[in-house]
This record gives sequence, C-alpha cells and structure tokens, in this order.
Amino acid sequence: MIAEIGGHRFDWGSRTYVMGIVNVTPDSFSGDGLGHDLEAAVAQGLRMVGEGAELLDVGGESTRPGHVPVSTDEEIARTEEVVRRLSRESNVPVSIDTYKLDVAVAAVAAGATIVNDVWGLTRSPGLAELAARHDCALVLMHNQDGTEYAGDIMSEVKRFLRASVDAAGAAGVRRERILIDPGIGFGKTADQNWEVMRRLVELRDLGQPVLIGTSRKSFIGKLLDVPADERLAGTAATVTAAILRGADVVRVHDVREMMRVARVADRMK
Repeated sequence: MIAEIGGHRFDWGSRTYVMGIVNVTPDSFSGDGLGHDLEAAVAQGLRMVGEGAELLDVGGESTRPGHVPVSTDEEIARTEEVVRRLSRESNVPVSIDTYKLDVAVAAVAAGATIVNDVWGLTRSPGLAELAARHDCALVLMHNQDGTEYAGDIMSEVKRFLRASVDAAGAAGVRRERILIDPGIGFGKTADQNWEVMRRLVELRDLGQPVLIGTSRKSFIGKLLDVPADERLAGTAATVTAAILRGADVVRVHDVREMMRVARVADRMK
C-alpha cells in the first residue's frame, strides 16, 4: 500500500518510518515540553529531521494523566507558527497532534498534512472531512475514559479502530492515508499496555498502516523503576518489538537512537 502525503511517498510495509515528537507544551510527561519557545521548537524539529525523522508531530496540549486542559485559542497559539515554520523549513510532512477541529483547521492552513487524533474521531468527527478536503493523512488512535473493558481488550481496541477507519473512509479520506494507533498509555493499565504490545500483530486484520507510540511512557518506567529521562533502553526494546509485530511508523522523542533501532529491527524482520 503506497500513500502520497505532503508530496512524499510512503510505501507501507516496506520498512519502518520514524516520526519525531515536537511538544510545545509546558507540562509534557517526558520532560521535553518547549512551551511558547518558537525558535527552540523549530530547532528541535529541524534537528530531528537531520537525525533521520521522516515525519514530525507537533502537539500543543499534554495528554499525560492528570494534565491541565488548555483552551482552543491557547493550543492554536502554541502550535500554528511552529507548524508553519517546520512545514516551510523542513523537507518532511508535519502532523498536528490534536483532537480539536479548530486547532486542526489552523494547523492545516499553516501547512500540516497529517492530523493525529488521540480520540479516533469520537470527539471531533469533522476532522475526517477536514482531512479529506485537504488531502491530509489521518492518524486514528484508540482511547477511552477509564481502563475497564467489557471483553477481550484487543477485540475492543480493534472494534473501536474499525469504526474510526470506516468513519474516515465515509468522509472521503483515502484508505492508504488512514493510520491506526492502538493508544499505548491511553485508557489502559500498565498490564493492559503490555498485552496490547504483545498482540500488535492482530491489528493487521484491519488492513491499515500501524503507528505506535511507546517513547518514554510510564509503563516502561514502572517496569524498570526509572524516570522518563532514563527510559531510552526500554523504549528501544518496545520499538523493536513493535516493528517485528508489524508497526509501520514509530513516534519517538529520541530520533537518532530510534532510527538505528528501526534499521536493525527492519533488517531482522
């Protein structure tokens, strides 16, 4: 399956693509939030591209447990100019990490060609129409309030994602531009995260490219008993496992190191 995104060709299934995370928040769980420092955010994104990132994901609201929600206006103020600058100054597609329609509208107008929705269209269904109208790719993530599941967790994740993919397709988003994300760290306990990771290959039943984000997350920290800035090795292990189980894109903070991990994992695969 081949997709054209922002003037770039992505051959899903041929190798792994690395997405660099640019957090323009003051309260990122990973300690890398850059707040309103435009120049630092742009410099970070360009550094990541120099290290090999083939996509950049700009986020203006933390999604860590206990985060403080921000207004739409504030989120736009944090992200719009960063997206504009990175879209102009880098040579890779730029993603906006938001579930708010107005934030996505501003980002797409500024040059974003991917919308990364952590609520899989359940909070803002209009994101699908926006993506279709502007030929953007759409990342649809599984999420829920709480960690209780009526049945088998992977069956529930797949059911949610299948509905999200169908909604995006109905709105006109081309199937090769729809990526699915099982939402590691969202609506799941640490044990549930490990189960989803172990069973990632089951997502192939949905026939869509898969994006995985495990970088520096708390389920790694709990296992190793280390803070966010000491989770590089654990992240590398989960990235390797994800690639061997079929991930097409890995979303990471440490681009240089994870590019090397991905290259080795792809060779093993």
